[in-house]
Amino acid sequence: MMRMATLTPAQRAACAIVNAAQMAQVDARTIDGYGVSLIQMMENAGRNLARLARDRFLAGAARGRCVHVLAGPGGNGGGVLAAARRLHGWGATVQVWLAQPDTLSPAAAQQWRSLQQLGVRLGAGVAPGDGADLLLDGLLGYRLRGQPMGRYAELITQANSANVPILAMDMPSGLDPDHGVVSTIAVKATATLTLAAPKPGLFTDAARAVVGELYLADIGVPPAVYAELGLASAAAMVDVFALDEVLRWV
Repeated sequence: MMRMATLTPAQRAACAIVNAAQMAQVDARTIDGYGVSLIQMMENAGRNLARLARDRFLAGAARGRCVHVLAGPGGNGGGVLAAARRLHGWGATVQVWLAQPDTLSPAAAQQWRSLQQLGVRLGAGVAPGDGADLLLDGLLGYRLRGQPMGRYAELITQANSANVPILAMDMPSGLDPDHGVVSTIAVKATATLTLAAPKPGLFTDAARAVVGELYLADIGVPPAVYAELGLASAAAMVDVFALDEVLRWV
């Protein structure tokens, strides 16, 4: 396993833990109040996910390894596509499965266009995880409502059936971010990299079976945002990421 800083009990206690509505406020305040764009945060998330993927699951070197990527149409999808671009640039063979290719958000579509220009293509002829060294889950994020259905359910089922480690971005797809309810169909992650601040649903007894190892990533949210929204002190959030951008929660 990679060596990285682990948050102390005091840092964990001081860190903001935000529900879905609060995370939406954090995102909006970061963008509208501080001029940090969505694409910037998406790039930060993707870089940190790629780093964790390489160092934790690919023995520190992506070259010659195969990574399969499941991407939804929103922010999580865009972030995992940004990670895919990084891993491709580090020498990995990357294949992508898009849950809703015709309804990508503008930021996610931009990430997908970049990958296409680099020669990365949609997965064809194999199921997600088949022959891969690692599978990245970016299907559904903190805005999940209800059970995954249709193509989402199909991709999740295929991912869980593969004998491959799964690294989830922010939340394992199918896990409720607020209450920790695990859907009947949910990604069973080996590890989860939650973004900016943990969500309460990650810590329920039911969630433990699908979250795996829990890591926390800095995506560029100004610490003042948490203080302005009454979620945590700015000093506490500075302290959380003082050592590194990616931290082991416990």
